[in-house]
Amino acid sequence: MIDRATVDHILDAANIVEVVSDFVTLRRRGVNYIGLCPFHADKTPSFYVSPAKNICKCFACGEGGTAVHFIMKHEQLSYPDALRYLAKKYHIEIQERELSEEEKQAKGDRESMLIVNDWAQQYFTKTLLEHPDGSIGLRYFRERGFRDDTIRKFQLGYSLNERDALYQAAIKAGYKKEYLEKTGLVIAYEGGAVNDRFRGRVMFPVHTLSGKVVAFGGRVLLKEKDKHVAKYVNSPESEIYHKSNELYGIYFAKNAIAREKRCFLVEGYTDVISMHQAGIENVVASSGTALTHGQIRLIHRFTDNITVLYDGDAPGIKAAIRGIDLLIEDGMNVKVLLLPDGEDPDSFARKHNATEFAAFIKANETDFVRFKTKLLMDEAGNDPIKRAELISDIVRTVAIIPDAIARTVYIRECSEMMSIDEAVVLNEVNKIRLKQIDNGKLKMESLAKQAQARTNSGLQSHGEPPDKKTGDDTPAATFNSPFAKYELNLLHYVVRYGEQVLDEYTDEETKEEVVFPVAEFIRDQLTEDDMPLQTPLYRQMLDEAVAHCREAGFSASHYFLYHPDPEISALAAELVSDKYQLSKYHSKYREIKKENELLRQMVPYDLLNYKDAVIRARISQIGVRIKEAQGKPEEVIALMGKLNELNLYKKELNKRIGERIVLKM
Repeated sequence: MIDRATVDHILDAANIVEVVSDFVTLRRRGVNYIGLCPFHADKTPSFYVSPAKNICKCFACGEGGTAVHFIMKHEQLSYPDALRYLAKKYHIEIQERELSEEEKQAKGDRESMLIVNDWAQQYFTKTLLEHPDGSIGLRYFRERGFRDDTIRKFQLGYSLNERDALYQAAIKAGYKKEYLEKTGLVIAYEGGAVNDRFRGRVMFPVHTLSGKVVAFGGRVLLKEKDKHVAKYVNSPESEIYHKSNELYGIYFAKNAIAREKRCFLVEGYTDVISMHQAGIENVVASSGTALTHGQIRLIHRFTDNITVLYDGDAPGIKAAIRGIDLLIEDGMNVKVLLLPDGEDPDSFARKHNATEFAAFIKANETDFVRFKTKLLMDEAGNDPIKRAELISDIVRTVAIIPDAIARTVYIRECSEMMSIDEAVVLNEVNKIRLKQIDNGKLKMESLAKQAQARTNSGLQSHGEPPDKKTGDDTPAATFNSPFAKYELNLLHYVVRYGEQVLDEYTDEETKEEVVFPVAEFIRDQLTEDDMPLQTPLYRQMLDEAVAHCREAGFSASHYFLYHPDPEISALAAELVSDKYQLSKYHSKYREIKKENELLRQMVPYDLLNYKDAVIRARISQIGVRIKEAQGKPEEVIALMGKLNELNLYKKELNKRIGERIVLKM
């Protein structure tokens, strides 16, 4: 466990702009920073970072929070591990007590799998460098021209050609078979037999953006007679590894990509390593898989510019074409470089230094339209049918360019290169785009409704009731409470102003000054009428605020923003963000008063609205019970009495709401 003083030191040191900038390219916009959201397919920047509030927030998908919450979400870490990550970043020493067995058991599967993978990486590297049989793998790497410093940098390794060498070593070291299976390091069979997945292979660890090992790639070192054995074996999909969202080498390349404002995309592990060794570090690989939107988003965080390097053979050309359309669709500026026949990035990098490689790239790379047009025109020759297909293919690519200006430029280029009237190309592009819009209309409407639901999920204007026909659209955290919107209005005050004095008066008997902080006032008002908050999470937050609100130096916003429960931290970030607006009723005061100056009007008003919603629900329930009790006169009479009491109370509430009660100043 990390002591409270150290936690506070870490939280104070963590600068949200610096933390987010490690993963997202930010640019200043006014007093804030903005970039592409790392948590959804963001094509236009919607991820805002506020240095003043020290929080981040995506106004498209809703993710955000403090630096700790960002690291927890981005790196899938627990709260303590996110603190450790930030402590390491800011060179803060942590002294911890040994975790109890119960606490060790409580660590999640994901964390355990990462720990197992980290151990396995060290095991493979140690085997390569220190085990007698490791010379087999070391010889392979040196034949590829890899220096020892390169081998250590990429944490390369070797898996012994024995049935269960890794498994036995892991069990002896105290690691569980369950996690060895889940990570794919071993394969278990019925009857109890266990085999190492990667035996007899050189190992390439796959790192996340922050350097966590989530998977491995293993290359076989068998002879020609064993061609039936797969050349490469990769870790299976797991809770920590989704190959469509990972790029080999991104951890080692991210700083260079941001610095050079360009990324080179290659196909395999050795391509990346050889280019690094040649001095070109802004390079990543799709690891032999078809390029995906998730992988493109990783690159897009650091640059809009990408050069695709593929082998000069036919498969390499086809791979380049397949990936281009995805890159264009995601708004990347794409260039293509096909290496000479018989060369791949690995072999070419080993024959040239960084200066020579850079000069070759500059002289031979071409934009995607020229590349694709020339390639397909050469293939079509003079065949009119094939040429027509070529034109349609090129036009489809141009049509998916998201930027209107760039699309216009390429329409003009296409018309010139293919000797077709520009108006014809433009017309075809517009037809395709209109068809895309029609096909995507229902999807877009659905997305719009989801976005509106997120906006309405407790972040609506104060005092506005939920849709009486459809009910609430609220986050999962609300547990489907029918009063969630009203509760969030109250929680907004608790998080922002929980410790501030809302009401004060002099006790007539003791003559002492009595003060009520916002959190206490809200809780007392709800308790008085037996109307506690219905959502467990919100009720917990209110109780915690009441427990601390009279403590010297307590700040509710700081307390909840840095809460160890990520759900509470994220919700607090929502509630302190400027997205949470005042109601129409209060907006007329904006020009002359700030929100915290209106608390004496706003808090009682929203308390009344919440109580009114609860009373209306209770009246409705009584009505249902009366119908069910027909034929039971005594029960009906008792229920009618309760209904009358509720209606009288509701009438009084409505009167007070209409008067917009203001506490005495």
